[in-house]
Amino acid sequence: DLLHESGDRTASTRAICERAGVQAPTLYHHFGSKQGLIDAVIQHGFNQYVQPARPAGETIDPIDSIRHGWDRHVQFGLEHPNFYALLYGNVERGKPCAITSPALARLTELLREAARRGQLRVPPAAAAAHLLAANVGVTLSLIAQPEEHPDLSLSHQAREAALDAICAEHATGSAGPGRAAAAIALAATLDDKSDLSAGETALLRELLQRLATPSTASR
Repeated sequence: DLLHESGDRTASTRAICERAGVQAPTLYHHFGSKQGLIDAVIQHGFNQYVQPARPAGETIDPIDSIRHGWDRHVQFGLEHPNFYALLYGNVERGKPCAITSPALARLTELLREAARRGQLRVPPAAAAAHLLAANVGVTLSLIAQPEEHPDLSLSHQAREAALDAICAEHATGSAGPGRAAAAIALAATLDDKSDLSAGETALLRELLQRLATPSTASR
């Protein structure tokens, strides 16, 4: 509330303590600093969209889950623009954002499951980086638009274009996976328990990576 009311992404320690009804030493005891408190609040908000409640026993299609996750990401940014700008407007080169790492981890997990199903044309880690970069860019663009009329069609179109770039053709209805998708699917199963030795697994992973690379797969 205080960051939203300030309009300049700042809030004094005094104002925070007055709003919470505590003294400054209490804030420092629990969070170490004002930034520590802000980070905790943002982490709390991100956890709500990264891990939404689902009915027990529900079968989850990973690509559909990624679509929903993309939309929740955009909605979170539009509902909390100052928090979102604090996260992605103050990035430092070479320093991944610890606060948003659960979102990337959840996305990578979903993409590994999609790979096991033969739904990906690129490896899960590369697909996750591609999707997250597109998702963040779209969200920042929408935040910059008039609050009353954000163009959500931009988000939908960018989402589908990003998914088309990483998904194998059969995931949208063709007969079956190509060689790259099959290699990626097999590579994803290597994360599970295997009878292969560590050396055999490393060799197989290298061969599958070569098959999954477009320049190699097209030769």
